[in-house]
Amino acid sequence: MPKNSKVTQREHSNEHVTESVADLLALEEPVDYKQSILNVAGESGGKQKAAEEELDAEDRPAWNSKLQYILAQIGFSVGLGNIWRFPYLCQKNGGGAYLVPYLVLLIIIGIPLFFLELAVGQRIRRGSIGVWHYVCPRLGGIGFSSCIVCLFVGLYYNVIIGWSIFYFFKSFQYPLPWSECPVIRNGTVAGKLVEAECEKSSATTYFWYREALDISNSISESGGLNWKMTLCLLVAWSIVGMAVVKGIQSSGKVMYFSSLFPYVVLACFLVRGLLLRGAIDGILHMFTPKLDKMLDPQVWREAATQVFFALGLGFGGVIAFSSYNKQDNNCHFDAALVSFINFFTSVLATLVVFAVLGFKANIMNEKCVVENAEKILGYLNSNVLSRDLIPPHVNFSHLTTKDYAEMYSVIRTVKEDKFSTLGLDPCLLEDELNKSVQGTGLAFIAFTEAMTHFPASPFWSVMFFLMLINLGLGSMIGTMAGITTPIIDTFKVPKEMFTVGCCVFAFFVGLLFVQRSGNYFVTMFDDYSATLPLTVIVILENIAVAWIYGTKKFMQELTEMLGFRPYRFYFYMWKFVSPLCMAVLTTASIIQLGVTPPGYSAWIKEEAAERYLYFPNWAMALLITLIVVATLPMPVVFILRHFHLLSDGSNTLSVSYKKGRMMKDISNLEENDETRFILSKVPSEVPSPMPTHRSYLGPGNTSPLETSSNPNGRYGSGYLLATTPESEL
Repeated sequence: MPKNSKVTQREHSNEHVTESVADLLALEEPVDYKQSILNVAGESGGKQKAAEEELDAEDRPAWNSKLQYILAQIGFSVGLGNIWRFPYLCQKNGGGAYLVPYLVLLIIIGIPLFFLELAVGQRIRRGSIGVWHYVCPRLGGIGFSSCIVCLFVGLYYNVIIGWSIFYFFKSFQYPLPWSECPVIRNGTVAGKLVEAECEKSSATTYFWYREALDISNSISESGGLNWKMTLCLLVAWSIVGMAVVKGIQSSGKVMYFSSLFPYVVLACFLVRGLLLRGAIDGILHMFTPKLDKMLDPQVWREAATQVFFALGLGFGGVIAFSSYNKQDNNCHFDAALVSFINFFTSVLATLVVFAVLGFKANIMNEKCVVENAEKILGYLNSNVLSRDLIPPHVNFSHLTTKDYAEMYSVIRTVKEDKFSTLGLDPCLLEDELNKSVQGTGLAFIAFTEAMTHFPASPFWSVMFFLMLINLGLGSMIGTMAGITTPIIDTFKVPKEMFTVGCCVFAFFVGLLFVQRSGNYFVTMFDDYSATLPLTVIVILENIAVAWIYGTKKFMQELTEMLGFRPYRFYFYMWKFVSPLCMAVLTTASIIQLGVTPPGYSAWIKEEAAERYLYFPNWAMALLITLIVVATLPMPVVFILRHFHLLSDGSNTLSVSYKKGRMMKDISNLEENDETRFILSKVPSEVPSPMPTHRSYLGPGNTSPLETSSNPNGRYGSGYLLATTPESEL
């Protein structure tokens, strides 16, 4: 044999050597096929499966333990949305009544689709691109769309981590810098006037909008870069880069802390919160159901969207993490466990938030009583009000909310005609509890304001923002896995170089979000750019498995993989219920965009208040472009493969060697189909070389090539060419 042949290279090298079948057979000496172990028909399913698993185990990284994997999935699914979006939705949509639609949709949409993604990732052991190419080549664009959506989400999500880093470092001082309004200074002497913007709003609101974001009045006013947030964004991307640069070898170790530490903090906050005055008021307010909300279609739509985002469906991170599992791992148990922990975390966070907000509501209510009592005393002293209107038992030195409510009622009844001119507020605790703060406002305004009233407030602030950083980091690791794993699997790019390149690229693009108008772009990306594409992605994932690949076939493969047959419940969910629900959600989202033009809450400096503004035309064009870019790969790949303009891999075959072992690989062949050297058949009759789960059986279950009892063969390894039937279209 020639010394420079790849077979000779294989004998003396541990490196990968890939060559075409024609080259292989041209260089090999004549072989007695009856004595060779080139397996086409398959000697035995057990030996073939064992060989495949051994090769997969060699080439693909694996989790160090089941605990590490579960923590990774929990870290990805449990994120910042569990801390601020779920409590906000509870407050907005009927308190305890919101839990009913959420639980129903979690069961019929969330868990089945989460189980589906875990199963396909574990079964095929590839990232999202490879998985959906295998299930249905014409729907292979799903994987590319998932990567794009992950990129969009990662761009703004890490900005939020940057905000948390800024507040984290600002928490190491007493008093906290957002506890009081700044005083206007003239030279070295402090005056008695405070900033007008702060006086009109509050200290925490002023610090968020002016000190942290230094926000502009609208999205059209760029205002230049906020250098403080730019540095925080750089730190955030550096942390993420170090966590994911080695793949699961590095991110898996990070998960032990980033996934568990938030639960320690939540437990501490729950205990502390329950000991606060007024905590029970907040919790009772949260759990008191408003039953009329349960019939509101908008509530069900928002519950479905929250289920969708909470479990990370469609991002590709779930598939990426599960692809590093052994094939006999019980992913059904994993799906139920992670879904339950996710729901439990949302409820726990809601208890903490409402306990703390109940405490804050009581403080604000007492402050309201004091301020309005001073007004009443002024009216009494100026004879605007008669002292006969004040109940005799009322003591202004120790005025309770009950006494004020009684006094307010009497004055309102007697002075009905002129009452509006008095400017008195009712100071109802219910009004304070009903003030809903959405998203970042809940964490960076409402919760931070409540913590200023805690004893040892800097300690609690440090713990809170460190928790947010870790929650965000866990989700970012999964998001980055949704980008890097499928690209590395498909295009074989160097892992470390590609990961670092992604982080550097994302940092520079992320500068868009650290302008003074950057918060408005965060709103655009968070509320609009990902929702519709992700919904379409998950619908197509469901259709690809349930209707194209075949639910019965998929259930059978799950039975072989898990060792038991999943409940029949999943068959009906995948086949009928989940696709229908997701189609309704998609339709509702499109209608919502059409009925209510997209907009954002702008902070107007002169008014020191928020105002809802619609996106200008150029911003709408950008938003539409983002949605189109995220969804475009799906129809493009379908069209290209339907008209055979893009190969689906069905005419590809080559052989790779590593450490003396021969294994199957995929590379493109020329028109002169080299598989004829093996089977003497036309290309269309050759089985697809996609990832395997059964051996190709020739006519009559016989093979032109017999197998040998010799397990080692000529070069200490056998040829293994097993195939999988292509997806049905």
